[in-house]
Amino acid sequence: MTGNELEFLGEQRRSHWIRLRTMIVLRWFAIIGQLTAITVAQQLYNLQLELGLCYLAVGVSVVGNLVAIFVFPENKRLSETENLLMVLFDLLQLCFLLYLTGGLHNPFSLLVLGPVTVSAAVLTLRSTVILGATAFLLVSLMVYYHLPLRTEQGFILRIPDVFVFGQWTAITIALIFISIYARRISREMHSMSDALAATQMALARAQKLNDLGGVVAAAAHELGTPLATIKLTSSELADELEEKPELREDALLIREQADRCRDILRSMGRAGKDDLHMRQAPLVEVIREAAEPHEDRGKDIVIEDGPGAGGESAQPQILRQPEIIHGLRNLVQNAVDFARSTIWIEAVWTDDVISVRIIDDGQGFPPHLIGRIGDPFVRKRRSETDRKARPGYEGMGLGLFIAKTLLERSGAELSFANGVDPLLPESLDVERRGAVVEVVWPRSKIVVDTSRTGTALGENRLIEI
Repeated sequence: MTGNELEFLGEQRRSHWIRLRTMIVLRWFAIIGQLTAITVAQQLYNLQLELGLCYLAVGVSVVGNLVAIFVFPENKRLSETENLLMVLFDLLQLCFLLYLTGGLHNPFSLLVLGPVTVSAAVLTLRSTVILGATAFLLVSLMVYYHLPLRTEQGFILRIPDVFVFGQWTAITIALIFISIYARRISREMHSMSDALAATQMALARAQKLNDLGGVVAAAAHELGTPLATIKLTSSELADELEEKPELREDALLIREQADRCRDILRSMGRAGKDDLHMRQAPLVEVIREAAEPHEDRGKDIVIEDGPGAGGESAQPQILRQPEIIHGLRNLVQNAVDFARSTIWIEAVWTDDVISVRIIDDGQGFPPHLIGRIGDPFVRKRRSETDRKARPGYEGMGLGLFIAKTLLERSGAELSFANGVDPLLPESLDVERRGAVVEVVWPRSKIVVDTSRTGTALGENRLIEI
């Protein structure tokens, strides 16, 4: 499924989020405002309005709201089509009122922007285009076709034609600009929300795996005593049933199965201990664990490590956090997706920082996207050339966003660059010419402090029977 298809599905899903009750409440506010404007214009300024038709237009909205309240449940969610029809109705009703009250000579004509803005924020592109085109057509018609505003003495209130043209131009530009602006902001917010949800799912999965290890260790520990009792009792029965060989065989079978359960629980306890108590590991081992799922994808992954200037020679022990492993794994996956043949992972440590650089020999990051790397869904539809070069890749920038979010949560700072200019000819003999991602942690954030004293976690107690 392509990025555009996923985006369309996301828009369809979000267009079903709007409650009917929300639209009803907004329409009540519009009705109150319209009635207030009509009353003030007629009572305070003595304007000669077509009150019957004006109240008819407002009454249609009132009836529509009452029907929606009594026919549909309060928690009803509107479909895409229902949302479009409701907003389109509000637009037509508003334009009819403006037709009755001076057209673009009425300062309230700017309210035409309201329904189109709502559409751009919550509906699909097709619905937004339909509403925008309808609003533009109606506003254009109201330049020439409208009922004039008349005072009590019969004078017609109108603004100069140049201002009418300016009003029409301003509304037209605002229809386009506000629609694009509202739609852009809405898409950014929804993209970030979707990406954060994916990040939380990744963290939750890692946490569940750790919790499962704890459950396994606890089960292995708690079941040891009843198994010991079963074995002891079966052994005593076997000794007392020497004269009854058939029953003695059953007792011996029970003891053998107890021994088998002991062995299984011992291995489970060891596995549970590994997941529960292995909270730290050497830096290179954590990197190797992160890269392991991508080692069999036809690309060479080379891990290079060593101390930096002023760093101790001993490799540091770092916290084995799910955020670090999953974040580095996504960065390695991105490098493998785009590399020609080799990925280098350079691990360097000093007395102040821990640095991991992931470099590939691919084409590198597009220069115009380097400043946006780490934002979700930045990729456009792939060209046929890209599909042939990387048939298994369908990235949208989400993996890098998740990696950036997780690693920054662990205290890291990420930077993205290219080994060389990607516009240089490929024949140039530069080995590490592709994308470069550098992850830098302050040493205090992930290195285990061995100077702190505390109670050791200890090992799981073996089941001795």
